[in-house]
Amino acid sequence: MPGGRIAEREVVEHYGAVAVVARDAHGRIAMVRQYRHPVGRRLLELPAGLLDQSGGESPVDAARRELAEETDLAAGHWRVLVDLTLSPGFTDEALRLYLATDLTSLAAAERTDEEADMAVEWVHLDDAVAKVFAGEIVNATAVAGVLAAAAADRGAAPLREVSAPWPDEPGALRARKAREGSDPTGG
Repeated sequence: MPGGRIAEREVVEHYGAVAVVARDAHGRIAMVRQYRHPVGRRLLELPAGLLDQSGGESPVDAARRELAEETDLAAGHWRVLVDLTLSPGFTDEALRLYLATDLTSLAAAERTDEEADMAVEWVHLDDAVAKVFAGEIVNATAVAGVLAAAAADRGAAPLREVSAPWPDEPGALRARKAREGSDPTGG
């Protein structure tokens, strides 16, 4: 701080997350409609979820898992779309967004809890962009993913390989749990 002052900060540590813009050969993206209690309604979102708490799963493998669990899809081609720090004023939570193409259907997954009530909706990317600007897609991750995918389609920038460095990938919570000997999975 200026003048050598020390500031106290409260920081929420997070394991990190991934999300997927899964686009089919017709330019449609797989979105999920999910109830979000804090806002009291169902939101149109991208398939997404937390990174494995033990650190035994790569971010792209977590994205593959979430895509399969939430949409019954697999993808043959993956690229990093964009990386986000979601609220750096109070949390280290970061999210890596992937673009997944060459989609294939999987057997229907057994869904429980929140995922049991999800509905998959196919939305053309152009329509998804319109929904962002109409205020119909408001989830920050979905807004970023939809707009980034649209920019990538226009050739705004080359997409990165899935092995690209992720400097902001959260690791403090996992490292602290390991030092303390805690089971990060809560078991």
